[in-house]
Amino acid sequence: MDAILLIDFGSTYTKLTAVDIENEEIIGTAKALTTVNEDIMIGFNNAFKILKDNLKKEDVNFTDKLACSSAAGGLKMIAIGLVPELTAEAAKRAALGAGARILGVYSYELSKSEIDDIKSKNPDIILLAGGTDGGNKDCIIHNANLLAKNIKNVPVVVAGNKNSRDEIEEIFKAEGIYYKATENVMPRLNVINVEPAREVIREIFMEKIIEAKGMKKAESFINGILMPTPAAVLKAARILADGTDKEEGIGELVVIDIGGATTDVHSIAKGEPSKPGVTLRGLQEPYAKRTVEGDLGMRVSAVSLFEAAGTRRIKKFVPDTPFDVEERCRFLQRNVNIVPNSAEEVEFDEALGMVATEMAMERHVGVIESVYTPMGIIYSQVGKDLLNVKYLIGTGGILVHSSNPKKILSAGLFSMESPNYLKPQSPDILIDKTYILSAMGLLSEKYPDKAIRIMKKYMVKM
Repeated sequence: MDAILLIDFGSTYTKLTAVDIENEEIIGTAKALTTVNEDIMIGFNNAFKILKDNLKKEDVNFTDKLACSSAAGGLKMIAIGLVPELTAEAAKRAALGAGARILGVYSYELSKSEIDDIKSKNPDIILLAGGTDGGNKDCIIHNANLLAKNIKNVPVVVAGNKNSRDEIEEIFKAEGIYYKATENVMPRLNVINVEPAREVIREIFMEKIIEAKGMKKAESFINGILMPTPAAVLKAARILADGTDKEEGIGELVVIDIGGATTDVHSIAKGEPSKPGVTLRGLQEPYAKRTVEGDLGMRVSAVSLFEAAGTRRIKKFVPDTPFDVEERCRFLQRNVNIVPNSAEEVEFDEALGMVATEMAMERHVGVIESVYTPMGIIYSQVGKDLLNVKYLIGTGGILVHSSNPKKILSAGLFSMESPNYLKPQSPDILIDKTYILSAMGLLSEKYPDKAIRIMKKYMVKM
């Protein structure tokens, strides 16, 4: 049997998915601890042995091997812009959509201390934006000069005012900086253009970052590491929502991925006001949007989740817990591999999942604000209106292994307790029980029609 092997070199686990491409079936999955600090292929070979044992009845020939990666910290980026709410925010969104973890966002003219701060964070890529086309170019040129003189070994994506590009290219060439220039992330005021920057970030990821993270050995075995894992998930979500030329999509959707360190939210939706009389305000939202909440995790970030939520908010979902909330969160952060056994431990984990879901959705969705004017109250919307999205998809360990995934995800739905948050009202809830989203994002690079049909087949409806 011919099959395709899809690999996710994760920060903790290397996960393998084998797909019978002709019959559009998942014929096996396996995982093993990632070994990026020794040799990335050790963990892969451990998982591959498990997969082959699972497939021992089948004579499988892997005709294609595709991979994504978030190992060694994933893709770490710095975003630089002019105004915090405008070009700096647009740069941040471009980096998040490319699957990056944002280490810092900087605005206006960089100072020497900020340069030192950037160096200390050791980013993989710097995204340099600033100014609309034809607007201010002094700031981005100043920042390019400082970067070129002080940070020599980090690739730079130039995605700012097009009128500054020639001068910036001269600066970087003179200092031997590896860079790629692309279209402005904000060509006009409040209009974002993140796709070209996302594509260039991915190109640099494939050219430079794979080698820097000691993953060259993996490339000799597979057909190439195509993208960061979060970018693969976003691509899968988009193709599932929109469909292909031959296969219809399921419509607008939101994906919530609750992990040990972060909670990621992906929305594939226009997000325009659904209520009459509401006007849009602020920066244009991307159709395919990703947010990452680094303080909302089930294990590595359990203490920061407690600090962000507080005891009362957590106990709202588990009022009769015998645990001291803060002590339990500190215990979980010290023991990241612990699996809950008792009913009380399971309930506490589910409560953390509900808090992470609720807060991550509040940060991702748009908000309705009322403004008092001489003409009366005017309602304005900042961000995306996701009230009417058709599907809410959950993935991540707490959801996959829980007997109550719908209960956990319900914390991310619209509530009259907080009616200004434009969260989904009554979506169908699906669970990615077999962890296939990142794999299907990879598969869609070559077989988009098959990828969407497999997702439709394997997503479990609650």
